[in-house]
Amino acid sequence: MNRRDTGILGEKLARDFLKKNGYRILDTNYRCPYGEIDIVARHGDVLIFVEVRTRRSLDYGSPEESVTTAKQEHLKATAFHYCQTHNNLPLQYRIDFVAVELDGKGQPLRIELIENVVGDG
Repeated sequence: MNRRDTGILGEKLARDFLKKNGYRILDTNYRCPYGEIDIVARHGDVLIFVEVRTRRSLDYGSPEESVTTAKQEHLKATAFHYCQTHNNLPLQYRIDFVAVELDGKGQPLRIELIENVVGDG
């Protein structure tokens, strides 16, 4: 399994996890000049922007540790752009991460939602 396949699998697992927990997926892989957001969802009256990070091993750190300050700034700008270019959205939003860890066979060891990891939402 190459890096791209790992990412695609992680995003699918994250979407399934979010749906099971009552989230409604609105958009995936939203791109704009400021960056990309893996999943845009709604949970109750809150718009959720989700960055998914998937790891097959922890040799280079946990999924959460892979999100740099620069990436967080891109997420904020991309979320703001999404809000400015789409109608009928909840007024409140936040940026979450879903950490996915896989075993050697690509089976999930851990899927964890970490809420509100980037401020100003």
